[in-house]
Amino acid sequence: MNESFHEKVVRVIKKIPKGKVATYGQIATMAGSPRAARQVVRTLHSSSNKEKLPWHRVINSQGKIGLKEYQGYELQKAMLEKEGIKFGINDIIDLERFQWII
Repeated sequence: MNESFHEKVVRVIKKIPKGKVATYGQIATMAGSPRAARQVVRTLHSSSNKEKLPWHRVINSQGKIGLKEYQGYELQKAMLEKEGIKFGINDIIDLERFQWII
């Protein structure tokens, strides 16, 4: 049986190691559909709890948290900092240092 895009996204997100981040587009590419970053967002929204995904390790391509203030932003930032992720000016994460590269 072929794995669905959703299943591939879940599998990729589960592999992101502690202390590293991945972008929505990076995950979409790794799951076989480079232009499906928005679908990665939907997968995170619908499946993070059910699949026990490390959702906090997924950020946007600018190195920023995609969630808005008081809607999960502070929790995600705290969880990343606890794993050793450092935030720079304007809360930007240095992707050269912290992005997960296989």
